[in-house]
Amino acid sequence: MSATDNIVSVRGVKRRYKMGDEEVWALAGVDLDIRRGEYLSIMGPSGSGKSTLFNMIGGLDRPTEGQVLMDGQDVRGMDVRQIAYLRCHKVGFIFQTFNLVEVMTAEQNVMLPMTFAGVTDGEASGRARMLLEKVGLGKRYDHRPAQLSGGQQQRVAIARSLANDPDLILADEPTGNLDLKTGEEIIKMLSKFTKEMGKTVISATHDDKMLAASDRVVYLVDGQITQIKTQAELDIKIGGIADRSTGAAH
Repeated sequence: MSATDNIVSVRGVKRRYKMGDEEVWALAGVDLDIRRGEYLSIMGPSGSGKSTLFNMIGGLDRPTEGQVLMDGQDVRGMDVRQIAYLRCHKVGFIFQTFNLVEVMTAEQNVMLPMTFAGVTDGEASGRARMLLEKVGLGKRYDHRPAQLSGGQQQRVAIARSLANDPDLILADEPTGNLDLKTGEEIIKMLSKFTKEMGKTVISATHDDKMLAASDRVVYLVDGQITQIKTQAELDIKIGGIADRSTGAAH
């Protein structure tokens, strides 16, 4: 596979934080290639470095050492304006807590990234309603977050992540605040957009249900990748995930 097939390449990435007199390595040397159009899940216990790696890829944080290459460009070397452009145009974000603006309607929340990108109100409104229709909320465009269920709010967040037609969607625990049925609906929706819209989805998650939609699963422990499994190597079963290569359940 050539480098052009990768949307993101992580090379020797380390991230050190200072906590008083102590130094904590959240990432201790990570190498990973993320292919265009794939659905990748990053799994691991709390404190494993999932969110740190997620933030590195999205330009929300910078490595202490190593490189994060987005379409061949080193994120670490970008200036403030380049990072802002990356977040606005190339990456869409979905968060566990939805992060919707409470005083805005669903349509206005989806329009917000387009407003920052300089899109006219008319064009932004039309695209926002189209995206809300796509996620099943076409009739709820004028509802504020308090008038929507948790699952509906996450659908608005998904529509918002697609507002500027980014190549990469970063989903941080997207099912963490949702019940089982709603969580499964959100997973299927993200998987559908990966296939139909050619998006690359990276999800940092604790949720085993995410594995059923994933092309690959990266396991992180103590800031290091311990294994990478393809969908073919996992047997998705109710009550657990069996590893076909070992027969062990996770």
